Amino acid sequence: MIAFVVRRLLQSILVMLAVGFIAFSLFTYVGDPINNMVGQDTTLAQRAELRERLGLDDPFVVQYGRFLLNAAQGDFGISYRHRRSVTELIAERVPATLELSFVAAVLALFIGVPMGVYTGLHRRGFLSQVFLTVSLIGISLPTFLIGILLILVFGVLSQDINAALGFHLVPQLPTFGRGSTVQLGWWSTGFLTESGLLALILPSITLALFQMTLIMRLVRSEMLEVLRTDYIKFARARGLSNRAVNFGHALKNTLVPVITITGLQLGSIIAFALITEQVFQWPGMGLLFIQAINEVDIPVMAAYLMLVGFFFVVINLIVDLLYFVVDPRLRADKAVAAGHQ
Repeated sequence: MIAFVVRRLLQSILVMLAVGFIAFSLFTYVGDPINNMVGQDTTLAQRAELRERLGLDDPFVVQYGRFLLNAAQGDFGISYRHRRSVTELIAERVPATLELSFVAAVLALFIGVPMGVYTGLHRRGFLSQVFLTVSLIGISLPTFLIGILLILVFGVLSQDINAALGFHLVPQLPTFGRGSTVQLGWWSTGFLTESGLLALILPSITLALFQMTLIMRLVRSEMLEVLRTDYIKFARARGLSNRAVNFGHALKNTLVPVITITGLQLGSIIAFALITEQVFQWPGMGLLFIQAINEVDIPVMAAYLMLVGFFFVVINLIVDLLYFVVDPRLRADKAVAAGHQ
Protein backbone atom coordinates (compact mmCIF):
# COMPACT_ATOMS: atom_id res chain seq x y z
CA MET A 1 0.00 0.00 0.00
CA ILE A 2 2.81 2.42 0.88
CA ALA A 3 4.65 1.64 -2.36
CA PHE A 4 1.39 2.21 -4.28
CA VAL A 5 0.90 5.63 -2.66
CA VAL A 6 4.53 6.66 -3.23
CA ARG A 7 4.34 5.64 -6.89
CA ARG A 8 1.15 7.65 -7.39
CA LEU A 9 2.68 10.67 -5.65
CA LEU A 10 5.71 10.55 -7.94
CA GLN A 11 3.44 10.34 -10.98
CA SER A 12 1.44 13.31 -9.66
CA ILE A 13 4.62 15.37 -9.29
CA LEU A 14 5.58 14.60 -12.90
CA VAL A 15 2.13 15.66 -14.09
CA MET A 16 2.35 18.94 -12.18
CA LEU A 17 5.81 19.61 -13.66
CA ALA A 18 4.36 19.11 -17.15
CA VAL A 19 1.41 21.40 -16.38
CA GLY A 20 3.82 23.95 -14.94
CA PHE A 21 5.89 23.84 -18.13
CA ILE A 22 2.79 24.50 -20.26
CA ALA A 23 1.70 27.34 -17.97
CA PHE A 24 5.19 28.87 -17.99
CA SER A 25 5.31 28.65 -21.79
CA LEU A 26 2.49 31.18 -21.90
CA PHE A 27 4.89 33.83 -20.64
CA THR A 28 7.36 33.00 -23.40
CA TYR A 29 5.20 32.40 -26.45
CA VAL A 30 2.00 34.41 -25.84
CA GLY A 31 3.03 38.02 -26.36
CA ASP A 32 5.61 40.07 -24.50
CA PRO A 33 4.93 40.58 -20.76
CA ILE A 34 6.63 43.99 -20.89
CA ASN A 35 4.19 45.27 -23.51
CA ASN A 36 1.30 44.27 -21.25
CA MET A 37 2.78 46.02 -18.21
CA VAL A 38 3.92 49.39 -19.60
CA GLY A 39 2.46 52.12 -21.77
CA GLN A 40 3.43 53.27 -25.24
CA ASP A 41 5.45 56.20 -23.87
CA THR A 42 7.91 53.94 -22.05
CA THR A 43 11.42 54.26 -23.44
CA LEU A 44 13.56 51.35 -24.59
CA ALA A 45 15.92 51.90 -21.65
CA GLN A 46 13.04 51.66 -19.18
CA ARG A 47 11.80 48.50 -20.89
CA ALA A 48 15.25 46.96 -20.70
CA GLU A 49 15.57 47.88 -17.02
CA LEU A 50 12.17 46.34 -16.24
CA ARG A 51 13.03 43.20 -18.20
CA GLU A 52 16.27 42.80 -16.24
CA ARG A 53 14.52 43.47 -12.92
CA LEU A 54 11.91 40.78 -13.67
CA GLY A 55 14.58 38.31 -14.71
CA LEU A 56 13.25 37.95 -18.26
CA ASP A 57 16.78 37.98 -19.67
CA ASP A 58 17.77 34.92 -17.64
CA PRO A 59 18.10 31.51 -19.36
CA PHE A 60 14.89 29.54 -19.95
CA VAL A 61 15.75 26.88 -17.36
CA VAL A 62 16.40 29.52 -14.68
CA GLN A 63 13.11 31.28 -15.39
CA TYR A 64 11.22 27.96 -15.37
CA GLY A 65 12.77 26.94 -12.05
CA ARG A 66 11.93 30.33 -10.54
CA PHE A 67 8.35 30.03 -11.78
CA LEU A 68 7.92 26.56 -10.23
CA LEU A 69 9.41 27.69 -6.93
CA ASN A 70 7.12 30.71 -6.75
CA ALA A 71 4.10 28.63 -7.81
CA ALA A 72 4.83 26.09 -5.07
CA GLN A 73 4.67 29.01 -2.61
CA GLY A 74 1.40 30.29 -4.11
CA ASP A 75 2.98 33.28 -5.83
CA PHE A 76 1.88 33.72 -9.45
CA GLY A 77 2.88 37.34 -9.87
CA ILE A 78 0.79 40.43 -10.57
CA SER A 79 -2.23 40.53 -12.88
CA TYR A 80 -1.65 42.72 -15.93
CA ARG A 81 -5.30 43.81 -15.99
CA HIS A 82 -6.20 44.16 -12.32
CA ARG A 83 -2.75 45.30 -11.07
CA ARG A 84 -3.22 43.02 -8.07
CA SER A 85 -1.70 39.81 -6.81
CA VAL A 86 -2.98 36.85 -8.83
CA THR A 87 -3.11 34.78 -5.65
CA GLU A 88 -5.54 37.25 -4.10
CA LEU A 89 -7.72 37.25 -7.22
CA ILE A 90 -7.83 33.45 -7.30
CA ALA A 91 -8.57 33.25 -3.56
CA GLU A 92 -11.56 35.56 -4.04
CA ARG A 93 -12.95 33.42 -6.88
CA VAL A 94 -12.19 29.88 -5.62
CA PRO A 95 -15.13 29.67 -3.16
CA ALA A 96 -17.68 30.49 -5.87
CA THR A 97 -16.32 27.85 -8.26
CA LEU A 98 -15.91 25.14 -5.63
CA GLU A 99 -19.40 25.67 -4.21
CA LEU A 100 -20.94 25.52 -7.68
CA SER A 101 -18.90 22.42 -8.54
CA PHE A 102 -19.79 20.77 -5.24
CA VAL A 103 -23.54 21.25 -5.73
CA ALA A 104 -23.30 20.07 -9.35
CA ALA A 105 -21.31 16.97 -8.32
CA VAL A 106 -23.83 16.10 -5.59
CA LEU A 107 -26.71 16.43 -8.06
CA ALA A 108 -24.91 14.35 -10.68
CA LEU A 109 -24.06 11.55 -8.22
CA PHE A 110 -27.24 11.35 -6.14
CA ILE A 111 -29.52 11.54 -9.19
CA GLY A 112 -27.38 9.82 -11.82
CA VAL A 113 -26.53 6.67 -9.83
CA PRO A 114 -30.14 5.85 -8.76
CA MET A 115 -31.39 6.53 -12.30
CA GLY A 116 -28.71 4.23 -13.70
CA VAL A 117 -29.58 1.46 -11.24
CA TYR A 118 -33.30 1.80 -11.98
CA THR A 119 -32.88 1.73 -15.76
CA GLY A 120 -30.55 -1.25 -15.42
CA LEU A 121 -33.05 -3.25 -13.34
CA HIS A 122 -36.13 -2.19 -15.35
CA ARG A 123 -34.83 -2.08 -18.89
CA ARG A 124 -38.21 -2.05 -20.63
CA GLY A 125 -40.17 0.06 -18.14
CA PHE A 126 -41.85 3.29 -19.22
CA LEU A 127 -39.98 5.34 -16.62
CA SER A 128 -36.68 3.85 -17.81
CA GLN A 129 -37.43 5.00 -21.34
CA VAL A 130 -38.18 8.49 -20.03
CA PHE A 131 -34.86 8.55 -18.15
CA LEU A 132 -32.97 7.37 -21.25
CA THR A 133 -34.65 10.06 -23.36
CA VAL A 134 -33.70 12.74 -20.83
CA SER A 135 -30.14 11.42 -20.73
CA LEU A 136 -29.93 11.56 -24.52
CA ILE A 137 -31.00 15.20 -24.44
CA GLY A 138 -28.52 15.96 -21.66
CA ILE A 139 -25.62 14.45 -23.60
CA SER A 140 -26.59 15.93 -26.96
CA LEU A 141 -27.21 19.56 -25.99
CA PRO A 142 -24.14 21.75 -25.33
CA THR A 143 -23.82 23.21 -21.85
CA PHE A 144 -24.19 26.83 -22.90
CA LEU A 145 -27.45 26.04 -24.74
CA ILE A 146 -28.87 24.28 -21.67
CA GLY A 147 -28.03 27.33 -19.58
CA ILE A 148 -29.63 29.71 -22.06
CA LEU A 149 -32.80 27.61 -22.20
CA LEU A 150 -33.03 27.53 -18.40
CA ILE A 151 -32.58 31.31 -18.29
CA LEU A 152 -35.31 31.70 -20.91
CA VAL A 153 -37.82 29.49 -19.08
CA PHE A 154 -37.14 30.37 -15.44
CA GLY A 155 -35.97 33.96 -15.85
CA VAL A 156 -37.68 35.50 -18.87
CA LEU A 157 -40.87 33.54 -19.62
CA SER A 158 -41.82 32.29 -16.15
CA GLN A 159 -44.40 34.99 -15.49
CA ASP A 160 -45.94 34.61 -18.97
CA ILE A 161 -46.15 30.83 -18.56
CA ASN A 162 -47.82 31.13 -15.15
CA ALA A 163 -50.26 33.72 -16.50
CA ALA A 164 -51.17 31.48 -19.43
CA LEU A 165 -51.72 28.48 -17.15
CA GLY A 166 -53.71 30.46 -14.61
CA PHE A 167 -51.69 29.19 -11.65
CA HIS A 168 -48.11 29.41 -10.36
CA LEU A 169 -46.12 26.50 -11.81
CA VAL A 170 -42.75 27.85 -12.99
CA PRO A 171 -40.79 29.73 -10.30
CA GLN A 172 -38.80 32.80 -11.25
CA LEU A 173 -35.16 32.18 -10.36
CA PRO A 174 -32.03 34.36 -10.44
CA THR A 175 -30.27 34.13 -13.80
CA PHE A 176 -26.95 35.85 -13.08
CA GLY A 177 -24.59 36.50 -10.21
CA ARG A 178 -24.06 34.67 -6.96
CA GLY A 179 -26.58 36.39 -4.70
CA SER A 180 -25.77 37.45 -1.17
CA THR A 181 -22.81 35.82 0.54
CA VAL A 182 -21.54 35.45 4.09
CA GLN A 183 -17.85 35.91 4.85
CA LEU A 184 -16.33 33.13 6.96
CA GLY A 185 -12.72 34.23 7.33
CA TRP A 186 -11.30 34.38 3.78
CA TRP A 187 -14.05 32.07 2.47
CA SER A 188 -17.26 33.61 1.11
CA THR A 189 -20.25 31.28 1.00
CA GLY A 190 -23.71 31.55 -0.50
CA PHE A 191 -25.00 28.48 1.34
CA LEU A 192 -26.12 30.55 4.32
CA THR A 193 -28.36 33.04 2.49
CA GLU A 194 -31.64 32.53 0.65
CA SER A 195 -30.57 34.52 -2.41
CA GLY A 196 -27.29 32.60 -2.52
CA LEU A 197 -29.10 29.26 -2.53
CA LEU A 198 -31.58 30.42 -5.18
CA ALA A 199 -28.74 31.71 -7.36
CA LEU A 200 -27.13 28.26 -7.25
CA ILE A 201 -30.11 26.39 -8.72
CA LEU A 202 -29.87 27.17 -12.44
CA PRO A 203 -26.06 27.11 -12.86
CA SER A 204 -25.69 23.92 -10.80
CA ILE A 205 -28.36 22.13 -12.87
CA THR A 206 -26.68 23.34 -16.07
CA LEU A 207 -23.29 22.10 -14.92
CA ALA A 208 -24.61 18.81 -13.51
CA LEU A 209 -26.89 17.70 -16.36
CA PHE A 210 -24.22 16.35 -18.70
CA GLN A 211 -22.31 14.64 -15.87
CA MET A 212 -25.55 13.20 -14.45
CA THR A 213 -26.58 11.64 -17.76
CA LEU A 214 -23.09 10.28 -18.32
CA ILE A 215 -23.00 8.66 -14.86
CA MET A 216 -26.53 7.29 -15.37
CA ARG A 217 -25.61 5.61 -18.65
CA LEU A 218 -22.36 4.28 -17.22
CA VAL A 219 -24.08 2.77 -14.16
CA ARG A 220 -26.81 1.28 -16.37
CA SER A 221 -24.26 -0.30 -18.72
CA GLU A 222 -22.20 -1.75 -15.84
CA MET A 223 -25.35 -2.95 -14.06
CA LEU A 224 -26.56 -4.84 -17.14
CA GLU A 225 -23.13 -6.42 -17.59
CA VAL A 226 -22.85 -7.50 -13.95
CA LEU A 227 -26.36 -8.96 -13.92
CA ARG A 228 -25.32 -11.36 -16.71
CA THR A 229 -22.33 -12.77 -14.81
CA ASP A 230 -22.24 -16.30 -13.39
CA TYR A 231 -21.94 -15.34 -9.73
CA ILE A 232 -25.21 -13.38 -9.96
CA LYS A 233 -26.89 -16.48 -11.41
CA PHE A 234 -25.45 -18.57 -8.58
CA ALA A 235 -26.71 -16.03 -6.04
CA ARG A 236 -30.21 -16.31 -7.46
CA ALA A 237 -29.91 -20.11 -7.49
CA ARG A 238 -29.10 -20.02 -3.76
CA GLY A 239 -32.50 -18.45 -3.19
CA LEU A 240 -31.35 -14.94 -2.30
CA SER A 241 -33.96 -12.22 -2.67
CA ASN A 242 -33.86 -9.80 -5.59
CA ARG A 243 -33.00 -7.00 -3.19
CA ALA A 244 -29.99 -8.88 -1.83
CA VAL A 245 -28.79 -9.85 -5.30
CA ASN A 246 -29.32 -6.47 -6.93
CA PHE A 247 -28.02 -4.24 -4.17
CA GLY A 248 -25.81 -6.55 -2.12
CA HIS A 249 -23.89 -8.11 -5.01
CA ALA A 250 -24.61 -6.45 -8.36
CA LEU A 251 -24.52 -2.82 -7.28
CA LYS A 252 -21.36 -3.27 -5.21
CA ASN A 253 -19.45 -4.63 -8.21
CA THR A 254 -21.02 -2.09 -10.54
CA LEU A 255 -19.61 0.85 -8.57
CA VAL A 256 -15.99 -0.30 -8.81
CA PRO A 257 -15.35 1.00 -12.38
CA VAL A 258 -17.83 3.84 -11.83
CA ILE A 259 -15.58 5.33 -9.14
CA THR A 260 -12.79 5.95 -11.64
CA ILE A 261 -14.97 7.62 -14.26
CA THR A 262 -16.83 9.62 -11.62
CA GLY A 263 -13.57 10.93 -10.19
CA LEU A 264 -12.46 12.12 -13.60
CA GLN A 265 -15.85 13.76 -14.15
CA LEU A 266 -15.59 15.62 -10.84
CA GLY A 267 -12.35 17.11 -12.07
CA SER A 268 -14.06 18.00 -15.34
CA ILE A 269 -16.82 19.80 -13.44
CA ILE A 270 -14.24 22.14 -11.89
CA ALA A 271 -12.27 22.57 -15.10
CA PHE A 272 -15.21 23.18 -17.43
CA ALA A 273 -17.31 25.24 -15.05
CA LEU A 274 -16.00 28.25 -16.99
CA ILE A 275 -18.73 27.82 -19.66
CA THR A 276 -21.47 27.81 -17.04
CA GLU A 277 -19.87 30.72 -15.21
CA GLN A 278 -19.73 32.71 -18.43
CA VAL A 279 -23.42 32.07 -19.21
CA PHE A 280 -24.65 32.95 -15.72
CA GLN A 281 -21.94 35.54 -14.98
CA TRP A 282 -20.97 33.48 -11.95
CA PRO A 283 -18.02 35.21 -10.23
CA GLY A 284 -15.73 32.19 -10.15
CA MET A 285 -12.33 31.16 -11.49
CA GLY A 286 -13.75 30.22 -14.88
CA LEU A 287 -15.16 33.69 -15.53
CA LEU A 288 -11.85 35.21 -14.40
CA PHE A 289 -10.03 32.92 -16.84
CA ILE A 290 -12.29 33.93 -19.75
CA GLN A 291 -11.68 37.59 -18.94
CA ALA A 292 -7.94 36.92 -18.71
CA ILE A 293 -7.97 35.39 -22.21
CA ASN A 294 -9.73 38.45 -23.61
CA GLU A 295 -7.22 40.77 -21.91
CA VAL A 296 -4.18 38.49 -22.52
CA ASP A 297 -3.62 38.47 -18.75
CA ILE A 298 -0.97 35.75 -18.79
CA PRO A 299 -0.29 35.45 -15.00
CA VAL A 300 -3.99 34.74 -14.36
CA MET A 301 -4.11 32.23 -17.22
CA ALA A 302 -1.03 30.42 -15.92
CA ALA A 303 -2.36 30.35 -12.35
CA TYR A 304 -5.69 28.94 -13.53
CA LEU A 305 -3.98 26.15 -15.49
CA MET A 306 -1.81 25.27 -12.51
CA LEU A 307 -4.73 25.26 -10.10
CA VAL A 308 -6.98 23.14 -12.35
CA GLY A 309 -4.10 20.74 -12.93
CA PHE A 310 -3.59 20.49 -9.17
CA PHE A 311 -7.31 19.71 -8.65
CA PHE A 312 -7.16 16.97 -11.28
CA VAL A 313 -4.04 15.44 -9.74
CA VAL A 314 -5.51 15.44 -6.22
CA ILE A 315 -8.84 13.98 -7.37
CA ASN A 316 -7.14 11.28 -9.44
CA LEU A 317 -4.89 10.39 -6.50
CA ILE A 318 -7.92 10.04 -4.21
CA VAL A 319 -9.73 7.94 -6.84
CA ASP A 320 -6.73 5.61 -7.20
CA LEU A 321 -6.62 5.13 -3.43
CA LEU A 322 -10.37 4.50 -3.25
CA TYR A 323 -10.11 2.05 -6.14
CA PHE A 324 -7.38 0.19 -4.28
CA VAL A 325 -9.52 0.06 -1.13
CA VAL A 326 -12.82 -0.88 -2.80
CA ASP A 327 -11.57 -3.53 -5.23
CA PRO A 328 -10.21 -6.52 -3.29
CA ARG A 329 -8.73 -7.99 -6.49
CA LEU A 330 -6.05 -5.29 -6.53
CA ARG A 331 -5.04 -6.09 -2.97
CA ALA A 332 -5.01 -9.80 -3.79
CA ASP A 333 -2.81 -9.21 -6.85
CA LYS A 334 -0.38 -7.19 -4.77
CA ALA A 335 -0.27 -9.90 -2.13
CA VAL A 336 0.36 -12.61 -4.74
CA ALA A 337 3.10 -10.54 -6.36
CA ALA A 338 4.73 -9.97 -2.98
CA GLY A 339 4.51 -13.71 -2.23
CA HIS A 340 6.28 -14.63 -5.48
CA GLN A 341 9.07 -12.22 -4.67
